[in-house]
Amino acid sequence: MRQLRVGSALSREGDPTTAGREAAQEAVRHLQGETPGLVLVFASIRYDLPALLAGIREVTGDAPLVGATSSGQLSDGEFLAPGEGVALMVLGGEPYQFRTHVVRGLHEDANQCGRELARAVLPSPGERAPHGAVMLLADSLAGDLPGLLAGIHHVAGAAVPVVGGAAGADRSLDVTYVFHGDEVLNDGAVGVWIGSPRPLRVVYGHGWQSDGLPLLVTKVDGTAVHEIGGRPALDVYFEHFRSEDPLISHEGATAGYHSAHAFGLIEPDGSQLVRGAFIDGDGLLRTFSPLPPYCAVQIMSAGPEELLAVSDTVVNDALDGADDASVILTFSCVARMDLLADRSAEEAELLHRAAAPVSTFGFYTYGEFARTTSVSGYHNATITALAL
Repeated sequence: MRQLRVGSALSREGDPTTAGREAAQEAVRHLQGETPGLVLVFASIRYDLPALLAGIREVTGDAPLVGATSSGQLSDGEFLAPGEGVALMVLGGEPYQFRTHVVRGLHEDANQCGRELARAVLPSPGERAPHGAVMLLADSLAGDLPGLLAGIHHVAGAAVPVVGGAAGADRSLDVTYVFHGDEVLNDGAVGVWIGSPRPLRVVYGHGWQSDGLPLLVTKVDGTAVHEIGGRPALDVYFEHFRSEDPLISHEGATAGYHSAHAFGLIEPDGSQLVRGAFIDGDGLLRTFSPLPPYCAVQIMSAGPEELLAVSDTVVNDALDGADDASVILTFSCVARMDLLADRSAEEAELLHRAAAPVSTFGFYTYGEFARTTSVSGYHNATITALAL
């Protein structure tokens, strides 16, 4: 199978048009004259985003473009902190097929948006490559992202994995955006069908460890967790803390996420989906994504060493069966960055070191997508990845 040509670039330039143009010129240079099949853009929300995309499209023309605002980016071992700039990658065409589509109205009906997105982005059976995956980028503040994934799964089926991330906003929680062509939109999602001659494998890893036996969530209201095992949820939660463990409340748009504890939502295959947890201003225990009533969970904990140790595993899993890969697309959570604190840049370095000479490229999200045949697929504080 022919190896995919890729090129990437970062820019910290302040002017959006210049930043977009210069990053695109540097990335396209690596394609050695091949027409881009797909352009990926992950950018700080500080930019005038239409102007940024205009600068990029001066270089890439009408090539399909998708992307999202972020809370930091990574590219070949280099780390851009929240607010610092834009990361851009161009992918050649062969040996993959790329088809893109955008949907709006996640707040109104995320599940229906997922179904619409899957129907539009998947080629007809006669045109479809033998294997494929969907890359998904979504407005993270637009509601039911697990429902969006479920809608895609309903149409695409278990044989089509989904990978991607929910848009960030340099740690603020005001608004997030996704990009499609020259469009900048919120309350929407962008999907990319990636058709492939070989199976594509979506992987994930988090490094969180369970701190006790499974527990039953007996009372929830949206993201507020009131009772676990019929007892006050906070009492049960604190019982799993060691005295030196940090618990910092989520106190507004720029506070970040610092709790070293989370919930592990137990899946049918025994794996755990991490659900970040925090204490709100009213003293309620909350999660960033709702837990289903009467679900089984475990209290999880993680420190910097555990979070960083998963880098090798994610890369090795992504490259398993993909000896011809050119890039590992990665989607890591801003919660991981906050927990790593002054060691944040190490994750990008470790991922690239494990993958070399394969490129690594991605962004820091407000939630990660990794839908496989065995899990429902919406994660927090996790790295998800796909090798192409």
